[in-house]
Amino acid sequence: MNGFAYQLQRLDQRVVAQARSYAQSYTSIFGSNVPPSFIDLGNFVQLIYKNTEDANVRAAAENVITGLNNAIVAEKHGPAKPGSTGIAIYYPNSQLYSTAATGMSSYTMIADSFSRSSLWDDFLGYHYSGRNFEETAVQPVAIERASQIPGLGNIQVGPIEASANSVTPGNFVELSTVITGQNIGYIYFFTGLLDEESNSIYVADTDYLESPQTGQESGIYYPIWPDAEQFRLNFEFEPILYTISDGSQEVLALFNPQSYGRNASEAVYYVDGTYTYQGTGESRTAQLLFRDNKLFKVLTYTGSTTASAPYEITPNIGDTFTVSRRWMDLDSSGNVTGISFDNGDTISFSGDTIESGTQYLPDGTYLVGFLVADRDGNITPVYTQITVK
Repeated sequence: MNGFAYQLQRLDQRVVAQARSYAQSYTSIFGSNVPPSFIDLGNFVQLIYKNTEDANVRAAAENVITGLNNAIVAEKHGPAKPGSTGIAIYYPNSQLYSTAATGMSSYTMIADSFSRSSLWDDFLGYHYSGRNFEETAVQPVAIERASQIPGLGNIQVGPIEASANSVTPGNFVELSTVITGQNIGYIYFFTGLLDEESNSIYVADTDYLESPQTGQESGIYYPIWPDAEQFRLNFEFEPILYTISDGSQEVLALFNPQSYGRNASEAVYYVDGTYTYQGTGESRTAQLLFRDNKLFKVLTYTGSTTASAPYEITPNIGDTFTVSRRWMDLDSSGNVTGISFDNGDTISFSGDTIESGTQYLPDGTYLVGFLVADRDGNITPVYTQITVK
């Protein structure tokens, strides 16, 4: 591993940032505002190997894979984590790297023995500050802030051109914008209802947009967008939102994108909410995970947020799930000042198959647009208003 970390200095660090962004990741213990910071080591190494022709780096990568195969006694993962090989490693984005509680000062203290014998903290110092290191340098490195961000996109998104400023159920509006930048990770489509009474935006939908090409490594799929060149993005907006249904019950829900798939049916989405056990009345923060429109996993959390430890459960008949609704709070000028949540509708587990469904958006004025994320997790948004009637 030390030999591999040392050889990573030979690469354009944008290649390394790409591998960090797309490697199999695990629960984001620091919340949803930053990319997951624990990634699968083997999958990360595989992506580096795939995306470089440097013989030294490739040889070092092969040595790590050999070492993993020799060191890991047993490993098991489900279909939602296909790139798992058995060992995860901490790889924060620049925001976490530059924050005292999650940066290198904290990391080298918590992972004291590892940082004293490994070059991983040295590599992170090189990746985010350009600090070179030798293969024999094993002292802990605690650089406080990132002075360079290899995953930064410097993305510019042009105004949205719309074929119409209103739409009726059953029809669509053609939306188009021009995007310029590099290190584009994911692009999402956003739909929000403007609520003038509360001066806020109800977040109705956030969805992946599929790229012209898709990359793959060990079952992990990721989008490939044009890099460092201008391109036009077109999208047909239909006035629909998503629901959770078992055939007899149906409630509105915000489906959040979690992992990209080979196609739309293989992408994974999660719905935040509160799970309540019928037998005890105990309630826990929870997520429902969907793939190919079907519920395939229920997670509850030990704390009050999804930044705490997850625990997979099997629902019992009579247990309930209350959907969490997300709001973007606005000031008098229409600028977003914060995010708030409240409870939506509740669905009971009946034993029938739970699937996602669709409904037409109710009449109103909607803020729709594109969210372009770079490989460091920074988002550049552009919006326009569409009236549904």
